[in-house]
Amino acid sequence: MTTLLTKNIASMTEMREPHKVLEKSEGKPVAILKNSNLVGYFVPAEAIGHQDHIQATADEVLRSMTKRKPVTEPVREYLRDK
Repeated sequence: MTTLLTKNIASMTEMREPHKVLEKSEGKPVAILKNSNLVGYFVPAEAIGHQDHIQATADEVLRSMTKRKPVTEPVREYLRDK
């Protein structure tokens, strides 16, 4: 049994009219179910709130790529001949 992260639930059929799902949820996330199985979450923009995004500098991107290289390099090697 899956634990849902919200009290609001909607079926895939109800998602044919997402505006009604939004009204019913009162701005909170909604768990989407298909045949009683969790498919995903429908999260209204107001549930996330407004966030200003900060652009990464080139140095920050390079540091992140260098730090992640042990994880990404095996994937790159695998994909090289695909």
